[in-house]
Amino acid sequence: MPVPFFDIKRQISTQKAELLRGLEATMDSGAFILGPQVEAFEAEFAAYCGTRYAVGVASGTDALLLALLAAGIKAGDEIVTSPFTFVATAEAINYIGAKPVFADIDPRTFNLDPTAVEKKITKKTKAILPVHIYGQACRMDKIVETTKTYNLALIEDCAQATGAEWAGKKVGSFGLGAFSFFPTKNLGCFGDGGAVTTNDENIAKQLKILRNHGTTKTYHHDLIGYNSRLDALQAGVLRPRLNMLDGWAEKRRNNANKYRSLLKGADGIALPYEDPSGKHTYNQFVIKVKDRDKLFGYLQEKKIGCMVYYPLSLHLQKAFEYLGHKKGDLPNAEKAQDEVLALPIFPELTDGEIEETASAIKEFFKK
Repeated sequence: MPVPFFDIKRQISTQKAELLRGLEATMDSGAFILGPQVEAFEAEFAAYCGTRYAVGVASGTDALLLALLAAGIKAGDEIVTSPFTFVATAEAINYIGAKPVFADIDPRTFNLDPTAVEKKITKKTKAILPVHIYGQACRMDKIVETTKTYNLALIEDCAQATGAEWAGKKVGSFGLGAFSFFPTKNLGCFGDGGAVTTNDENIAKQLKILRNHGTTKTYHHDLIGYNSRLDALQAGVLRPRLNMLDGWAEKRRNNANKYRSLLKGADGIALPYEDPSGKHTYNQFVIKVKDRDKLFGYLQEKKIGCMVYYPLSLHLQKAFEYLGHKKGDLPNAEKAQDEVLALPIFPELTDGEIEETASAIKEFFKK
């Protein structure tokens, strides 16, 4: 029986009537750009994240870009970030003309290693941009301490980690939080969407100006801004889904525990490490396997969905060769890119599908 890597249709089917009501309410209002639905979602999302403000934008990439701009990042500034992430993290830095400075990762969590971060700080460093990869929060106590020591801005890439926590605090509440609502995320909409969270009223105002062509009054432009507004239709989708988020996260955690039980002690596999100071939301359940590519091919033959996040770290990508990196510069990220494999983990996954996936993995290693 095929096992999908992700099946959003199952999730939508449980909420279809409520989602349709939300879409109809938006259509009936006639307000499709910003408006009451977006304002309501922003208030609800800020409350969920434990911040004073949330500002809806057009995508997770734009959330990063606008957060960097609102934090005062300019061309020539250096931003310390992770090489082991989706390209958008570093793209946003480049859009401004700033320079991404890659620090190596913790081999257990795949998140930025705070010790490695501190070694990369120079007089040009203006911010640290940690990525809460796979749904697990970075070691925010150490990172916050470093930003205070060196007087740096803190922008959190929370794209994969909505709802994740460090020491009881939600990600996105430590600095400026950049979120993605891409459909495959734990909280996803029906297209692109994003948000930036903050506790700073002035930054929230700046973000609202930046997302709307730099205007505070129609046809009066204080800044060179962007067209980056969260659609009202997407806000109408996100509001009922936000109410389900914690329940879905708990199902992901339960699925992770089932994998742990079934794969415990299996030769050739390292199961995900979960930092006891945080709360992992498992946007991805990622194992480490030395024969990763062979296992990947085997699971594909068995029609079991799996993905590699990410096969080539950013410092080795052609797009960033201008930074002058070579293989061996960031060994933990490079080892991870050769070993990681994400298994199906979505909330509606059945016990039978988890058992089938685990059985196929153990069968592979017996051969």
